[in-house]
Amino acid sequence: MLNTITVSQLNNYIKGIFEAEVLLQNIQVVGEVFGISVSRNIMYFSLRDTDASIACVCFYPALFDSIKEGEEMIVTGSPNFYCKGGKLSFVVTKVEKNGQGKLYEEFLKLKDKLEKEGLFSQNHKKQIPKNIKRIGVITSSEGAVIQDIKQVSWRRNPGVDIVLYSTRVQGKGAENEIAHAIEVMGEYDKIDVIIVARGGGSLEDLWAYNTEVVARATYNCPKPIVSAVGHETDFTIIDFVSDLRAPTPSAAAELLNANLEDKKIYFKNLCRKFEIVATGLVEDKVNYLKVKQNCLLNSLEKSIINENASLEKTALHFERVASQYIDEKAYNLGLLENSLAKLNPTSLLSKGYAKVEQNGKPIISKAGVDYNTNLDIYFGDGKVNAKPIK
Repeated sequence: MLNTITVSQLNNYIKGIFEAEVLLQNIQVVGEVFGISVSRNIMYFSLRDTDASIACVCFYPALFDSIKEGEEMIVTGSPNFYCKGGKLSFVVTKVEKNGQGKLYEEFLKLKDKLEKEGLFSQNHKKQIPKNIKRIGVITSSEGAVIQDIKQVSWRRNPGVDIVLYSTRVQGKGAENEIAHAIEVMGEYDKIDVIIVARGGGSLEDLWAYNTEVVARATYNCPKPIVSAVGHETDFTIIDFVSDLRAPTPSAAAELLNANLEDKKIYFKNLCRKFEIVATGLVEDKVNYLKVKQNCLLNSLEKSIINENASLEKTALHFERVASQYIDEKAYNLGLLENSLAKLNPTSLLSKGYAKVEQNGKPIISKAGVDYNTNLDIYFGDGKVNAKPIK
């Protein structure tokens, strides 16, 4: 039976081989830098060539500014095998430039071409709408990017809608998916603006956004596009073509969604300004009306004085005419009363005459008397009922 060893024994044995090999100590390696990250004053990155790559670590902060993403560098150091994690890395102690990497050269070449064609022109960039109701997002449905955009958007504006078009964000063919998504979203009438987003990464990871097909789809899109690709220090071709660049996906959501509290403050300030303007206008109109009122009152006062004089004159004339008319009518009325008094039956009765009726009908002759029915005899001071006798 073969002798077995532990993982620790194996890793320590491998580490010892690297440390014992003099030819591997303090050597120079050339390659293209990608995947830079810094944590606790330690820089991590990788070097690659056409066929392979190796992880590197640098413990010297003074060298960090010299290590650039996409550049071809010559690094000096030694390989180190980390026993606990079983990982090989190259510990860098010195760096120097060896020209720019192939991918970065392609990036600059395409950037120069598109810029000359006018795809970066400010004249072509569309205005971002102020009141956004629906945002289209082109990114992976599986990453943290879409969750960040949702969280920030709904925190600032709970009423905004998010429409996701899920695509791959890196790898072969990702650029065609992204370009197609831009074309589809651009024809969707119900969205106001588009965010093209993904998280940070190396130049190679972000390469789909440095392609001509994505650049032209962005340029031809009828909807405004906000690019939110990578971190703040990452720049891609789509950043130059898009209508607005956001340093991160979360920042894109911040830019497109006005804070509700800010809107409330703005509305309150607007109301105050309106109140001040309205008050000023009302005061001006009140003063104007007061002036007009005084003018009208003065004019009316003069008119009333003139009319009063005319009315007094007319009233005196009417009083004279009315008095004469009343006197004349009173005289005529007296004559009429005398005539009526003479014709009044009651007046005749008071002189000794009597009025005889039978069954409510006047009796004017003896022949008209019914001897079977009593007679009503009216005197000046009352009525007497009598029985006729032949």
